[in-house]
Amino acid sequence: MLRTIKKFFDFCAEKERKQFYLAIFLGVFNAIFVAMRIPAIYLVIGKIVENNLSARDAYIAVAIMISSIFLQTIVSMKTTMLQTRAGYNTASIKRMEIAEHLRYVPMGYFNSEGLGKVTSIATNTMESMSGMASRCIMVVSKGVITSAVIILSMFFFDVRIAMVALITLVIYLLGTELMIRLESNDADHFTKSQDEMVSRILEYVRGIAEIRNFNLFGSKVTDVDDSIDRFAKYSTSMETTYEIMMFLLNILNKLSGVVITIMSITFYLNGSMSLIYAVMMIICSFMIFESLDQVGSFNGLTRAIENCVDKANEALSSPVMKIEGKEVSPDTMTLAMKNVDFSYEEKRIIDDITFEIPEKTQTAFVGPSGGGKTTLTQLLARFWDIDEGTVSLGGIDVREYNYDSLMKNFAFVFQNVYLFNDTIENNIRFGKPDASREEVIDAAKKACCHEFIMELPDGYDTIIGEGGVSLSGGERQRISIARAIMKDAPIIILDEATANVDPENEEKLMKAVEALTSEKTIVMIAHRLKTVRNANQIFVIDKGQIAQQGTHDELMKKEGIYKNFISERNKATTWKIGNNPA
Repeated sequence: MLRTIKKFFDFCAEKERKQFYLAIFLGVFNAIFVAMRIPAIYLVIGKIVENNLSARDAYIAVAIMISSIFLQTIVSMKTTMLQTRAGYNTASIKRMEIAEHLRYVPMGYFNSEGLGKVTSIATNTMESMSGMASRCIMVVSKGVITSAVIILSMFFFDVRIAMVALITLVIYLLGTELMIRLESNDADHFTKSQDEMVSRILEYVRGIAEIRNFNLFGSKVTDVDDSIDRFAKYSTSMETTYEIMMFLLNILNKLSGVVITIMSITFYLNGSMSLIYAVMMIICSFMIFESLDQVGSFNGLTRAIENCVDKANEALSSPVMKIEGKEVSPDTMTLAMKNVDFSYEEKRIIDDITFEIPEKTQTAFVGPSGGGKTTLTQLLARFWDIDEGTVSLGGIDVREYNYDSLMKNFAFVFQNVYLFNDTIENNIRFGKPDASREEVIDAAKKACCHEFIMELPDGYDTIIGEGGVSLSGGERQRISIARAIMKDAPIIILDEATANVDPENEEKLMKAVEALTSEKTIVMIAHRLKTVRNANQIFVIDKGQIAQQGTHDELMKKEGIYKNFISERNKATTWKIGNNPA
């Protein structure tokens, strides 16, 4: 238990840790104010036993009791506020730390760890940290301190009874430590099954369109149900262990009260203890029982708290790329790769590639799916670090750049656009957080999306929903282009930005792309002839290597992947129902 409390406090930021320390310090005063009831009760019962209770004595006892309750209430309110503020601030700070840390991990981290685990840490884990963890630790520490103070006061009455109470407290704490160890395995399974359940549910919700389209409800629902069943199994197992141990500890706690009562009565009967002392020992035993009962009600959660801290620390300790480079402003926007190799896990994706992309030129990557086109564009912007070779911007290795100074040179428009659950204005403003409304509108006009934005219920203040679900694919693409225009980076990477756009939106989208790419260095992945034929150079990527390179006209004169690729596209665009002689 002490190890868990220390781990939790080490996890907290310094300011929040001090607030928890202050709350525990005030918990000592809380225990003292609770113990103030003992002399008040002693005064009244002693006078009653002596048959000498006066109004003055009663007033003094009542004043002590009221003062005890009032002071305890004030301190409890203060400690509650401290622990609540510290708990929520800790969760907020750690969420931001995790988010900041994940900016610099290789993109492969999200593939290997899975969105479910990352989501679970940022939501469930931090939510438990803010509420359950802080309250649990404060209640447990408060209960132990209160019990210790009451036992300390018992030594002023009778050492024998006080020693019994002290032994009971020690055994109780050892029992709770045993309970934590017994729960350890189930707690580990509990957190892992929770991550898996969140991942399965997210996968199901995100893929609901495909599931409905192919009527996969049976198998996919089974996967979700199985993950929920595993989570329920380990939750039940952990709860069962907790309940059994708590039953035994509560029996111990109650038996200690019985033992203290019997001993007090026995000592009174044999004349070794006065009646008032015997009564006070019995009352104190019940006060201890109440405090330890609070400890037990929360102590079973301490292993789960430790797991929460471990999961958050695991995310914060995930390996990051070296980002502490120089603040570089390159003289040119020329991109180059030299003898670059890159593997994802054990699979070679890029194999000894060398090329150069001159400043303010258009370069297109084409080729079969899975050939490595997208990986190449991501390596240029250092989404991953390469295994061998060099990637450079302006003649300087991208690994020598401060990561933020490198990224300010790039703007991206991906095939699958992600928009945030926010206003359209704020989504566009992602490219320049301090932009004015006028700048946002200007970027939207250049991206050919001002017109449809003004037709929305609240214009630029319209909330578009998570992922931009309320907009069409073409509209989302144009919002993404407006965001990139707002950033005004010198290098634009287009990853099949027009691949899934209908003909009605394509013309507007191409105008938006022209506005975005004017006087920029352009790197594009495209499958449409009109997109690639005007490129200054085209690289045909196949199996992680450059199979062909040249301009459109040069490549069309050679037999190979590119010529076949263009021929197939031409056939596809001219195909009509009547063309099939059958």
